[in-house]
Amino acid sequence: MGFLIKFSKKTQEDIDVFLETTVDFIIDGKLVAFPTNSVYGIGGNPQNLELIQRLYDIKFRDRNKGFLLLISDYEEACKIAEFNEIGKKLASHFWPGQLTLILKKKETNLIPPEVTANQDTIGLRVPENEIILKILNILKSKGQFGGIIGTSANYSGESPSIDGAQVAKTFLGTIDLILDSGKTKSKISTTIVDCSTEKLKFLRIGKITEEEIRDILSSEED
Repeated sequence: MGFLIKFSKKTQEDIDVFLETTVDFIIDGKLVAFPTNSVYGIGGNPQNLELIQRLYDIKFRDRNKGFLLLISDYEEACKIAEFNEIGKKLASHFWPGQLTLILKKKETNLIPPEVTANQDTIGLRVPENEIILKILNILKSKGQFGGIIGTSANYSGESPSIDGAQVAKTFLGTIDLILDSGKTKSKISTTIVDCSTEKLKFLRIGKITEEEIRDILSSEED
């Protein structure tokens, strides 16, 4: 049985304690569910092989499908991924935010191949949600890698969860900690763009539209 922490009516001091506890859980290899501004996520330490296998099992996820990572900042992203000019421009404009970039993995990598299903690309995003971003920054400040697996908090093939109560109903008995901050802001999954080559590919359109992305790229070319 996991722990459920509801942030409603909590003081900032209490919230800060909960976030430190969450970081300790992540470092210890625990599975944690958390809010983002799009949908709720579930994940943990991307360097922990036991946790990775546990997450595949809990979500009933095909092991040929890798996981996306949430990262504290561009600096951490550069430790594990190669950015071409398109990737740099999109990260500069849309991070933190609701854009996930698929990038080439660095050949020598601290992220095990099981996270990306042995593919040579990796999906990364710097989230704008204050709760998860603060968790990522605390991890980095403690000398840990400032990133966690950030897959949607639902069984594979089902709709993403947009509120903490929904996550608790599904996962409270199977994961270690759930952070419940109510309903998410946008209630829409992030946009995913593959910029691992010079030819941009739109894999999923969410809050950020294809037009917005193309406008940014064309304006910076002028």
